[in-house]
Amino acid sequence: MFEFKDQVIVVTGAAGNLGNAVAKNFLKGNGTVCGIDHRKGRMKDLENFPTKEGKFYPFEEVDVTKKTDATDLVKKIHDQVGTIDILVNTVGGFSMGESVHELSDQMWGRMMDLNVHSFLTMASAIVPDMIEKKRGKVISIGAKASLRGSASTGAYAAAKTALLRLTESMSEELKKHNIQVNCILPGTIDTPENRKAMPNSDFSKWVSPDQLAEVILLFSSPLADAITGAAVPVYGQ
Repeated sequence: MFEFKDQVIVVTGAAGNLGNAVAKNFLKGNGTVCGIDHRKGRMKDLENFPTKEGKFYPFEEVDVTKKTDATDLVKKIHDQVGTIDILVNTVGGFSMGESVHELSDQMWGRMMDLNVHSFLTMASAIVPDMIEKKRGKVISIGAKASLRGSASTGAYAAAKTALLRLTESMSEELKKHNIQVNCILPGTIDTPENRKAMPNSDFSKWVSPDQLAEVILLFSSPLADAITGAAVPVYGQ
């Protein structure tokens, strides 16, 4: 188990399948977790999660695709919790079905907002904390699709590719400040939604949210101090 006592961790999308698992694993490691969700009332299990020294602070009705929301959020975290050591941006979204030559503005905008702008707005609000501390960890959640496009997934693949390139560029920019920036690339995540959408798949070959969370905690720990700019494949079997 990794230890995160006295560290402030921001987990966006904390009510989602992956974000929830990540938040709980940080709490098990005695971290101080700020869980972010765009709705209200969906993080009760995290608020009541039993820990020895971990603490959970919910921040609800925050749209992390908007700079004003991100800036206001960080001010609240400073006032209520402290400055931030680790950012894990699990917010993202998947849609498919449109050919590239038929891409709608709605599909393109939604994929870029959820997968790219959410990362940019949170990074712009939180990285200054890390630069001031001269240390920090930033984890983005990419996808296997960022490495190669496929039919009917052009907007999603393009957004995840952009996220990966931004993560790599940020890692080069921030290494002089002792800040490590890495991207996790899941395959298919074993969630109720994915099981419903793909009922004939072999679920045992998928990667679970807890397995992904363990990798994220590794890259958030001192064991990964020498690693930055990595694209880490976690595809399952």
